[in-house]
Amino acid sequence: MSEPCVFCDINTGRAPATFVHEWADALAITPLNPVVEGHVLVIPKTHVADFTEDPDVSAVTARRAGQLAADMGPCNLITSRGREATQSVFHLHMHVVPRAAGDGLALPWYSGKRG
Repeated sequence: MSEPCVFCDINTGRAPATFVHEWADALAITPLNPVVEGHVLVIPKTHVADFTEDPDVSAVTARRAGQLAADMGPCNLITSRGREATQSVFHLHMHVVPRAAGDGLALPWYSGKRG
């Protein structure tokens, strides 16, 4: 890894974060700008750029996100690969986003069309 990584810095204590949960292999933190109350990022402690780089790390991260979301009720699990797909931090992270009827949150691929 040649460029600085904010999630690696959080993992090693060099950058601050609000921790929701920590496992031996992953962290759950509150993002800087949560889109709804309860929005959490699940981040592997191993640096991988996205979910394609190491499927085993991706699977562990998804398992931790599932454990965290188990008591949450309706939610989305979202991850991205590449700038064009809205990835802004190039360290795998999964958004666990609680949902409620009428929360007004449209996903990035919402076209506005019904049916």
